[in-house]
Order: sequence, then structure tokens, then C-alpha cells
Amino acid sequence: MAGKKKENTLQVNITNDEQWNDVLAMKGLTVVDVYQQWCGPCRAVMSLFRKMKNELGDDLLHFATAEADSIEALEKYRGKCEPTFLFYAGGELVGVLRGPNAPLLQKTIQEELKKETNVLEHGTGRKVVKDEGLIEEEEVNDDHQHDEDVMVPAHKSYTVALIKPDVVAHGKANEIIMKIQDAGFVILAHEERTLTEAEVQDFYQHKATEPYFQELIQFMSSGPSHVLVISKTEECDDVIPAWREFIGPPDIEEAKMKQPESLRAQYGTKSVFNGLHGSNDSERASRELAFFFPNFRMAMADSEQETVERTLALIRPDAARENREEILARIHESGFTVAMQREVMLSEEQVRQFYSSHLQEEYFPRLMECMTSGPVLALALVKQGAVKHWRGILGPKDLIQAKNEEPECLRAQFSAGNPSVNQLHGSGSPEEAEREIRFFFPTEQTLAVIKPDTEHREEILKEIRARGFTISHMKDTVLSRDMAEEFYKEHRDKPFFSQLVDYMCRGPCSVLVLTKENAVEEWRATMGPTDPSVAREMAPESLRARFAKDVLENGVHGSSNTKHAHEKIQFIFGDIDSESDLIHDAASPPLEAEESFAELKNLQASRSPSFDQKKNQTEPSTTFVYNRLLKEYSRFITG
Repeated sequence: MAGKKKENTLQVNITNDEQWNDVLAMKGLTVVDVYQQWCGPCRAVMSLFRKMKNELGDDLLHFATAEADSIEALEKYRGKCEPTFLFYAGGELVGVLRGPNAPLLQKTIQEELKKETNVLEHGTGRKVVKDEGLIEEEEVNDDHQHDEDVMVPAHKSYTVALIKPDVVAHGKANEIIMKIQDAGFVILAHEERTLTEAEVQDFYQHKATEPYFQELIQFMSSGPSHVLVISKTEECDDVIPAWREFIGPPDIEEAKMKQPESLRAQYGTKSVFNGLHGSNDSERASRELAFFFPNFRMAMADSEQETVERTLALIRPDAARENREEILARIHESGFTVAMQREVMLSEEQVRQFYSSHLQEEYFPRLMECMTSGPVLALALVKQGAVKHWRGILGPKDLIQAKNEEPECLRAQFSAGNPSVNQLHGSGSPEEAEREIRFFFPTEQTLAVIKPDTEHREEILKEIRARGFTISHMKDTVLSRDMAEEFYKEHRDKPFFSQLVDYMCRGPCSVLVLTKENAVEEWRATMGPTDPSVAREMAPESLRARFAKDVLENGVHGSSNTKHAHEKIQFIFGDIDSESDLIHDAASPPLEAEESFAELKNLQASRSPSFDQKKNQTEPSTTFVYNRLLKEYSRFITG
């Protein structure tokens, strides 16, 4: 069992400082692929590493991936997108290589492994190096501000520009940047970045109905782009039309005929591959700025600084029933990005907890009645100055005042139900917003399983990181039949149970604990519907739509609610800390068993009553002892 686990884990995945120190203490040479959470490790070298490990069979050669975002020692590698490989021996850096140059990488590994073998066998000296690339970069950047410190001057407009992957791949990015500066544009921020498919889908969601949308997603995630924030030095009321004129029409043929000097005419190849992107208008520019540079700050005319921030919006039950889509449309029209969305049925205790400062107010009983009368729609909204802008379009809390003084505000227009309680809520300050967002979208842990025979494990792991999940715990294991039956015990009476257990015992699984705000629902949305044919229609970018074979072999598993997640995490990993202690199951009913049965009933599998079914009919003490022994056994064989 142990040998099989070692064979399947080619690279140790390092996500925290403790793991980093453990890997540095390993005997021999460790090749570390340093990556950022949003882009993931370099998949192009996996086959080379596997080949070298199999051919050399050397126990002194180790491979690892390290997430720079969460490891203090790798802080200086954050903000980079070029693949970087660090060679460590004896806890010291002995080599650095940038870029996925397979022949050079293979040669360097062989040379450094030979050197380390000599050190260990003959006591020769170990040559320690410094990363010269970082030293040069520090010298260049000493006199420059970081992007998050750059500010647009008061009343100065800006736009977000993209130099797309086809242009970058042809080595034309620097040439274009020089032309941009020569034309009088000022580059306020600049980042080279490879977008994930999920990021491209989010960024171009307004083009989702276009026939070329899938081609656009594949193209924009095919390689690095350059992302720029652009303003103009000379007097210019609005840089957006100036930039769009400079890059030319989106259609390449039109650009070549009407504006042959434009950038698209010179560098584009066809409409989707048209070389460059520019924001359509100021609202789009604001959203795109928040998407790429969430810490970018704007200098305001009154000397205040407006940052991209989050605020909580609540659509109370009456409005959620009657005006939900209209309100959501107004939110999008106002330039907000909905970062998280959750429908939740609040208990009286949760209402008291959330509105603890209002308990003694005369209106509180009416507020309680309203908030518990049906599901509340909670939204985490993102925009520059989100708190102030959301409260601005909400209008006065008093409905009579709202209708008399600001009849166009949201509260005046959507005052359904109880006229004494307004139907919309907004946070009062950025600090209050973060507290309220944590209440409705607590940091949770959920269990994720990459099932046996899934050929896209690395792509799934990359997607997990790209979606902002932190992998708190991870292990590869082969489930015994007893473990699989206990893990899926809620399906024990279903006709597909035996087939499901057989499948889950077929080979190694990757079991992960994922941590994120609203992790349970976010992971279920990332997976998509259980049936991949349904997933391809309803959520074409979900993992099951892209990687599942059928309803049984659907690639991934996720907990259906926080209680289910806690139980399964304990079953697999034992007692580990969980930060989810606020809303729990309020918005996450245990749907998985019902959904799975409905979608798998066509399997027509049958199974006669077994010992396991009889076991559940014994007294509680016997079941408890059995489950406890089974849990200890599972912890033992899975390490």
C-alpha cells in the first residue's frame, strides 16, 4: 500500500511554511516548481519528471510544487507567471532554471543530482547559489512603486487593455507597448498573466451567447497575456474612445480597410484573435480593473482614496420573491460584480445575531417577521467604493422619505410586502461589510474527492486553485470496500450502491479538504450537476461537464452541506480544525442523496440486503463501536 502511494505521488504539493521546511529537510536533490495560486504549477514538465524518476530510480531525487502565495520564503516569486524551478539540496538553493525548457531541465537535474550524490558519498563541498533573476529585478524596481501603490490622478479616466496570447506568442508585446507609450498613453499598471478558463469565462461573460464563445475561452487561456491599465498624459476627458480608436475595429478586415495604422490591423489575425482588448465604457473599465487589479487605488478629487472593496447586499424575502431579477439587473447595470451569491432561510436566532444592535428598537419585531418569512438573497458585491455606491443607490431607509425625496432609488422602487420594513440592506462601512460577509459567507471547509481513473487530476487541481480554494489537507489513498461503503452509507439503500462502491475501490483517489468563503456551495458549483450530460447543458465550464465520463464515473465528489463535510473530513482525516461555525446548514440542504438517486436510477443496479444493512439495524452502541473502529482503521491505512 505504501509503495503504491509513493508511486502515485510524483510531486509533493507544498502549500504552507511547515510543509516547505519539511521538504527542504529531505535528503538528496529536490526540484521545486514554484507557482502562484491563480495559474497553478507547470503541467508541461510532468511527463519529463515521471520519465526521469522511472528511468533513474534514484531515491535521492524528489519533485515538489510550491504555492508562492502561501509560503513566506517564496514571497519574492509572487506576481510572476514564468515557470520557475528551484533546486534544493541540504536545505540550500543550488540551482535555478526559468521556463519549461525540457532538454535543459533534464540536463540540469542530472548534473545537480550527480553533484549532490558526490556531496553525500564523498563529502565534497556543496555550491550554494542566489537567484540572480530576483536580484536584478530588485535593483530595477528599487525606484518604482508597486501596482497597488499607483493611483490615477483626480478626474483622469482610465481603461483596461489586454495584449492577447497570439501577439505575446509571436514576441510582439514589447513592440506594442513602445507604440502605446509613443502615442501619448501612460501605462499605470502592467502584469503578464496566463488566464485560466474559469477566469476567461468570468471576464467575457457578456459574450456568453456568442457562437465563438468557447473558441474565445480556449484561445484566451492558451498562453500569457499582458494586462495594462492605461491613462493619457495630454488633456483628455475620456481615454476610452482614444484607446479604442488607437487599437481599431474588432473585425480585422474592417480594421485593415478603414484604419490600417491601428494596432489590430497590424497585429490581429481574425476577429477572435484580434490582438488587443479595450474596455467598452467606464463601467466596464471599472469592473475590469476590479477583476485584474483588486488593490489598485484611485485618487479622488476630494483627496480621498477609493479602493476596490466588497459590501454585503441583502434582498429581503418579499422583494426576493417578487423583484429578484429586476434588482439583480440594476446591480449589474450599476457596475457591481457579484462575487458570491447565496439564498438562505434564517432562523430567529440568526436574525438576532445579525441585527444584535437593533434588538431594542421599536421596529425590531417587524424586522424579525420580515427576515424569517422566506429565503433572503445575500450578495457580496465588488466595486470601487462599493459600500458608498451601494448605499447611494439604495436610498433612505425610511420608505416614505425614499419615495418623496429619491423616487428612483431601489428602496423606493422595490418596497413590496410590509410597507414599514424596507426590502434591501447595505453595509454601513467597509469594516462592517467584511463582518457581515463573513456571517453569510463564512470561511468553510468542504471535502473534495478526485475519483479513481480520472485522467485530468492535474487540471482539476489547477482549477481548484484558480477558483480561490486553499487545499488545507490532501492525501492519495485506495479505499477498501468497508471504507467506501461507510463513506457512501447514505446511499446504502439505493440500487446503484454496489456499483458505486466497486468503482470507488478501483484505484487511488485524491482526497482534499478545501477552505474558502462559502466553500461547500462554491465547490458544488465548480463541480456542476451530477449527470455530465446535464452539466454540459447547464454548466458547460464545470468540472463534470469537461471531465466526467458518465453519471457513475463523474470525476469528482463534494459534500452537500457543512454537516456532511465535517463528518466526511473526520472520517478521512480525523479531527482537524474547522472554521465554519456561523450559518451552517441554513442555505445548504442535504440534496446529494436525492439528486444522485434521481440521476442514477437508470443504472438499474440491484443489491440484496447485506451485513452492512443489518448492521445499521443493531443497537446504537454496536454501530458506534463499529464506526469508531472503522474510522481508526481508515486513518491507519491512509497514513
